[in-house]
Amino acid sequence: MSSTVRSKDGTTIAFDVRGDGQPLILVDGATSHRAVNQTFQEVGWLLSEEFRIYAYDRRGRGDSTDTPPYAVEREIEDLAALIDDAGRPAVVCGFSSGAVLALDAAAAGLPISKLALFEPPFVVDGSRPPLPSDYVERLERNVAEGRPGDAAELFLTASAAVPAEAVAGIRQSPFWPALEAIAPTIAYDGRIMGTTMSGRPLPSDRWTGIKVPILVMYGNATEPWLVTGARAIADLLPTASLQAVEGAQHNVASGEVLARALRDYQAA
Repeated sequence: MSSTVRSKDGTTIAFDVRGDGQPLILVDGATSHRAVNQTFQEVGWLLSEEFRIYAYDRRGRGDSTDTPPYAVEREIEDLAALIDDAGRPAVVCGFSSGAVLALDAAAAGLPISKLALFEPPFVVDGSRPPLPSDYVERLERNVAEGRPGDAAELFLTASAAVPAEAVAGIRQSPFWPALEAIAPTIAYDGRIMGTTMSGRPLPSDRWTGIKVPILVMYGNATEPWLVTGARAIADLLPTASLQAVEGAQHNVASGEVLARALRDYQAA
């Protein structure tokens, strides 16, 4: 079933809900939304007998609206509106930069019973280049000057670590227009990540208020720097545990393995 909620600032947040039981809210990472995230659809079907699954379009994407100026706090309010609609404390599962948004939401005191994080893209050492210090500013300038494709390319090369020589081919792919269309929201995830992709240790005080259980997952077929980042947040937070997901990469090729991990986590 598709529906909407209205966030505190009036932004309309579109979502699909499936199943009955403990609410489980899925939080996407950069550039993704319901229409393109097959993993969310698969997880929703597989867990619908155990959870009430909410998959939503973050503001500015898909069927959700947007209200400038942007602030991370507005996205936390969006998640709060979804939890209010669910009617009880929710399990929140965040993917990539969406995992960092989920951490911020829990630290802000939202009624979350458990957190599940899949590969928050922290860069905490020299295993890959850090984000440029002016990354967000360059994204926003590209969009403001009518060059969304350049913003998308900057995301791919600087954040997703795609080799520059591969981008020309990606620009010719069928999904490039959709990536350009969502480019104005890429800076939102840059602001959520903050300094956590700088190559330095994670901030010790950003998430100290979180008291709920946290499952940090990474794919055992993923990039090594993502494993390092997952371990860093699991080591930092006393309520966190770390789990490898068999066969998964950063794009979570199979919703089945993720659904199994979430089912086991909730039952523990």
